[in-house]
Amino acid sequence: MSELNLPMQGGCRCGQVRLKISAPPLLTMACHCTGCQRMTASAYSLSAAIPSEGFEVTKGEPVIGGLHGVTKHYFCPHCMSWMFTRPEGMDWFVNLRATMLDDPSWFTPFIETWTSEKLSFAETGAVHSYAALPEMNAYEGLVKEYMGRG
Repeated sequence: MSELNLPMQGGCRCGQVRLKISAPPLLTMACHCTGCQRMTASAYSLSAAIPSEGFEVTKGEPVIGGLHGVTKHYFCPHCMSWMFTRPEGMDWFVNLRATMLDDPSWFTPFIETWTSEKLSFAETGAVHSYAALPEMNAYEGLVKEYMGRG
């Protein structure tokens, strides 16, 4: 596993949309919900919560996909790679799909969510597991713990 060296570049599969992160993640996670399973065609999605001021689309124009609800899922308009999510009412971070980075080798999920919907074989090695989502008041402690690991 390599270290997170900022800034980092990333992009979709075809390269029409590119992005840059210049701030370390607040938290890393795997989500086992059936929505993520379907949007990734996999057992779970992997994401890093990047502070909004440390996230930038540098090329192209992502489009909204998924359910088109209050939470916005952004995709490349050409290859349809699911790139990032902007959760409703949480403008301070962007949930970046970690595998969109050119070098995701530093990534490991710190928490896993929606384990109540996980596929029986799916293991992530996450430090904390939740049947659904953590309580809102738990996030501050999780972020401090994640940022303090060394």
